[in-house]
Amino acid sequence: MRSSPLMLGAVAYAPKVVTIWEGFKAWLAERGFAMDYVLYSNYEAQVQAQFTGDIAFAWNSPLAWVRADRMARARGQSVRSLVMRDTDQDLQSVLVVKADSPLKQLADLRGQAVGFGAIDSPQATLIPLDHLQHQGGLVGGREYEVCRFDVLGGKHGDHIGGERDAAQAMLRGEVAASWMIAGNYQAFAQEGTLPAGGTRVLATTSLFDHCTLTVSPGVDAQAADRLGGLLLSMDWDDAQVRPLLELEGLRQWRAGRTSGWALLERAATEQGFYDANGGLLASDYRY
Repeated sequence: MRSSPLMLGAVAYAPKVVTIWEGFKAWLAERGFAMDYVLYSNYEAQVQAQFTGDIAFAWNSPLAWVRADRMARARGQSVRSLVMRDTDQDLQSVLVVKADSPLKQLADLRGQAVGFGAIDSPQATLIPLDHLQHQGGLVGGREYEVCRFDVLGGKHGDHIGGERDAAQAMLRGEVAASWMIAGNYQAFAQEGTLPAGGTRVLATTSLFDHCTLTVSPGVDAQAADRLGGLLLSMDWDDAQVRPLLELEGLRQWRAGRTSGWALLERAATEQGFYDANGGLLASDYRY
């Protein structure tokens, strides 16, 4: 008798998401692990589904992890960071200005307009707001103007639209500086969004982690370990595996960890996004 597949949730932030999880589903099936997936339009719905028994696993953004962990603790339960991509660990965001900008330090941002990504973006909004507050003593809306570029609410900044919009606004002089994850700063330069030699980095955040494959409360530990072991065994040099890894943006899976979300944990609380139980606080958040 065929066993029922364990369900995985993923957010459909781009069409390639279907291709990615169809590929992983087939690869896992060849190794005797029955997995299927369901797509959500936003992370808030996906996290809720982790507590209704609808999904055993969730490909969560870092902000979705924060919420899932808080909701689990409030219920006397736990969630688990199973695996992460190598590209999800030890990341940084940068504050970018024009090369000829008079701004030299964070204190120079007083009275200026600063560009951010979407309201729910960890890397382009929440962690940058936290950085300016804790490293520069600058509170958004008080010492400087917060100019958000909200794109695709509920996707937690998985897309890069808000960051690109903020970068372009900086070039047009609509904001004095704009935040983006360091990888996108490089990508925007390569694609021509940012002119070669036309910008510079004014500030850089501390290191943080990004997405994780999260195990829902109550899922059989052996089944979770089996999935984690299979993913960790994927070899970049395997011709069947490499296209899947490339599409998902990694070279190697790594064991999940929780140490890289401390900045976001603080930001989610102090910037008024989630409460201690994972409840939504941001009144202007639309998804």
